[in-house]
Amino acid sequence: MLCLILMNCGHDNENKFELPTSFKNDSISLWITFSKNTTLPLEKRRLYLEKAHTALKSGELDTFYMRTLSAVAYQYLKLKDTLRFKELNKETFQSALKLKDTFALADIHWNEANYYKKIEVYDTAYYHYDQAYKYFESIDEQNYSAKMLYGMSFIKGRFRDYSGSEILIVKAISKYKLLKENEALYASYNHLALLQNDIKEYNRALFYHNRALEYLDKLENKIDLYKISLNNIGNVYVEKGEYGKALSYYDKVLEDDSLKIKDIERYARVLDNITYCKLLKGDTTNLKQDFYRALKIRDSTNNKAGIVTSKIHLSEYFAIIKDSLKAINYAKEANVLSWEIKNSKDYLKSLNLLSKLDSKNAEDYLGKYITYSDSLQNIDRKTQNKFTRIAYETDEYIEETKRLSLQKTLILISALVLIIIISLVYYIMVQKSRTEKLLLETEQQKANEQVYILTLKQQVKLEEEKTKERNRISQDLHDGILGKLFGVRIDLGFLEIKGDSDTLKKHESFLEELQGIEAEIREVSHRLNTDFNSSEIDFSSILGQLLENKSRLGNFTYQLDIDENIGWSGINEIIKVNLYRILQEALQNVVKYSRAQNVSLSFSFQKNNLTVKLNDNGAGFNIKKQRKGIGIKNMKSRIEKLNGRFNVQSEIDKGTTVHFTIPIH
Repeated sequence: MLCLILMNCGHDNENKFELPTSFKNDSISLWITFSKNTTLPLEKRRLYLEKAHTALKSGELDTFYMRTLSAVAYQYLKLKDTLRFKELNKETFQSALKLKDTFALADIHWNEANYYKKIEVYDTAYYHYDQAYKYFESIDEQNYSAKMLYGMSFIKGRFRDYSGSEILIVKAISKYKLLKENEALYASYNHLALLQNDIKEYNRALFYHNRALEYLDKLENKIDLYKISLNNIGNVYVEKGEYGKALSYYDKVLEDDSLKIKDIERYARVLDNITYCKLLKGDTTNLKQDFYRALKIRDSTNNKAGIVTSKIHLSEYFAIIKDSLKAINYAKEANVLSWEIKNSKDYLKSLNLLSKLDSKNAEDYLGKYITYSDSLQNIDRKTQNKFTRIAYETDEYIEETKRLSLQKTLILISALVLIIIISLVYYIMVQKSRTEKLLLETEQQKANEQVYILTLKQQVKLEEEKTKERNRISQDLHDGILGKLFGVRIDLGFLEIKGDSDTLKKHESFLEELQGIEAEIREVSHRLNTDFNSSEIDFSSILGQLLENKSRLGNFTYQLDIDENIGWSGINEIIKVNLYRILQEALQNVVKYSRAQNVSLSFSFQKNNLTVKLNDNGAGFNIKKQRKGIGIKNMKSRIEKLNGRFNVQSEIDKGTTVHFTIPIH
């Protein structure tokens, strides 16, 4: 009576991944889809599969190839071509090993599990589910690993390893909850309820059936599954002996008048359940007609398991109404057919019935019952031992994996520590080298600055000597030559010159010319003796010379504007050295990159701040891209050391302006 609903432990492989979009791949996908069309002849469907396989072989060995080949193999299994299935699954396995495709290896074992479950070699099916589970777990495919747990739980349940089955299905449920797989949760709770029913934990069975319905409410197109659950709940109430409640659930299933058309086998099952429930309740009115109606439907659909159930129920019915002959006949028919289809549960039930109904052969039937029941228990025990061994080997595999994982972790940690130590030593050496280099550069810079300062002082001294010499020449001109010339002119003026008028005019003209020469010599003497600050003239001239030299190199004209209020003599030599280096760097950039035609350089002094502005009309540049250039960094660094402010403005094709201010204390 129990209707065991097995979630789709098989699979349509092509639904596991999205195929790459190309004409060829679309064709392969289409051929596989055609092979699933049940309205087509079987040979036609196989032909489509062969087309898909042939096209697939001409492609590359990649993930698409692996998973599609697995889908083709599984489809052959669904078409009951087990030989071709085995060939292609083996081919897929060899390719998966080459590619080291863990998902494909898991999928292959899943295919094998479905095959062996189909032919009822459950221990081998369990092994392949277990292998697939391990592969799916290793790549964190939680949905598929949960499906494998479900498959293993189903097989353990068939061999009455109820505790083992329950442990596995609970593990599957915990995974499905995280994934929010409502349909899978419905099926899992339904399976858990059936397990509880088998061990006569009826209240827990009802609890899990209701949990299954909670998840069913979250699904669309749930009407068929809802009817299955109602039927299963009715079965639990039958086992509890609460026949009225059982009938109320069965009646809900038959409220759908279209059930006869949509699912005639389910209709027959529920009809038979209702009739048998009434029989157990003690109501024998009009039951025979409904029992026969259910049997007729099952005969028409060749549902042999259903036929066995109907005949057992008819045997019990005729036994209750005291028609022993018919009761024995139906029990015998059920016994023969259940043996034929290897339905152990109903075979034992038919033997038990015959031992009660057929008094002449009761001992024989009872002996068969005991022998067969014992053999089933032995088979169950052996199979459970196999499951235990597989689980043990799995645990060993997990432990070995953990050990290897720990070993790898230790190796990685050791390698990481070694790398860190080497990196640290290298870093220290590099830093030491950089420090030494920086010290050398600093010392070199200081030496260069000292050389420059000495050069500057030497130039100042040279200018001072030049000034002294100019003063001496001025004094000699004024006191010596000019005095003598004045005396000569005076003497000539007092001479009595006789002659004609032209001669007198020439004499007068020469005296005036001598007076003019005196004035010129006096002017030269005064100019040579003008007082000025030599150091100021010197640094300004150095700046002018720098600008002139760069203008020749860069082929540009220039304007130099120096504020008269700047007292170069009062400015620290270090500031002047850095100022010179900054301008040298800035002008070098103009020469190298700017292609400017005109450059202006200005110096102003306000509120103890020296402001310098260098502007060109050259190519300009992108500030965001070039702001990290070494030249700009050097200039900015020098200004910051002097507690100044530095700014660069530039625009492509519109030139560049370098602007900085230095405080002078």
